[in-house]
Amino acid sequence: MPDSAAPGSTLIEWKEAGVAHSALWRSERGAPPPRRIVEADDTMAADTAYRLACEGTGLLWRGDFQNARQMVQALARRIDKPPKASKLARVKLKKDTDNAISGVPAGQEFHLHRQAQSQRARVLGMVLIEFGADYGIDLRRAPDAKQACTEVWGPVSEASLPSVASLRELMGVISAHEWRKKGVEIPALGKAPNNRIHPHYGVFSPVRGEYIDLVANAPLPANPANTKFVVFDIGTGTGVLSAVLALRGEVDQVVGTDMDPRALECARENIYRLRLPNPVKVMQADLFPPEGLASVIVCNPPWLPARPGSPLEGAVYDEDSRMLLGFLNGLAAHLAPGGEGWLILSNFAEQLGLRKRADLLAAIKAAGLKVLGRIDAKPEHPKVADTSNPLHKARAAEVTSLWRLGAI
Repeated sequence: MPDSAAPGSTLIEWKEAGVAHSALWRSERGAPPPRRIVEADDTMAADTAYRLACEGTGLLWRGDFQNARQMVQALARRIDKPPKASKLARVKLKKDTDNAISGVPAGQEFHLHRQAQSQRARVLGMVLIEFGADYGIDLRRAPDAKQACTEVWGPVSEASLPSVASLRELMGVISAHEWRKKGVEIPALGKAPNNRIHPHYGVFSPVRGEYIDLVANAPLPANPANTKFVVFDIGTGTGVLSAVLALRGEVDQVVGTDMDPRALECARENIYRLRLPNPVKVMQADLFPPEGLASVIVCNPPWLPARPGSPLEGAVYDEDSRMLLGFLNGLAAHLAPGGEGWLILSNFAEQLGLRKRADLLAAIKAAGLKVLGRIDAKPEHPKVADTSNPLHKARAAEVTSLWRLGAI
């Protein structure tokens, strides 16, 4: 988002005590600005705030910052509170649900869950915070978030303007800043403290270790021509898989590609910080590098074939399986003789009814590829054990696989 009112930026306007105000609207998630903005402070009742937020009215906070956070929590409780119903109605609802469950279209439960989460985020995003031109927050007990905002929105300048963003988005910016400072420990990169990956805002954090361990331990193919052993890491993100592969003794060079400028900056910083023994080149490319062949080509595409609801969801949702199919269809042409493609993919989409195993196998065959083998791992992230999650059944059955693919 630009710092000045450049073409394409959005200015929002409101009045306080009869005086007109304006500021840049910031939303990394691509949320539109509220239709109306009113002042809100510590005296506003949570029920009033909830009604206004549900109507699409932005609540520009003028009270204590910590009370603004409590207001968001109060709104969340009202959203999550199950609606009251009579005993007879609850019995009827359960009966109707049980009768209809066999006829629920594949993936409907997931789509309804996404829709509910989107509506929840919209309401909670109506608590707004104003920032000065230097990203300062003029509220009691407000944190100093200038560095965190600079990392996401860019450095301030003389042309910078005041701006407004949702409190939820600000908390995400601050959280990402803390993750970036602390980093994520990756055992496959060696012993602490020199084994951390530092994710940037908007770049998928490698908090799930099972897919990293799969790449770290999968047997590398033979190199019959005894040529330079090159690896491509397609969609490198934080650079974690490039780093893991660069530590493997047989590998001479790794090339990581990505299209997202934030991911490219993040991967380069991580590679530089780790001081890896083998060279890793990070370059901007749509899937494959423009030149060269590789003995191993790794791709960990977004696992769910659905449309991203915001720019930040691009690492989770792969609309029309674009990246997955692009990788499969281009793989054979970029493999060195005897080389393998390593597709890292969870079966979560299959458990949700969003993809069929037969469709994946058909896509592999149509791309002129064959399955050489598959290595599976069970995820151990906290959501697997969270029985309150609406998608718990699918998560409990989830398996992450490394598909070893070769050219026919």
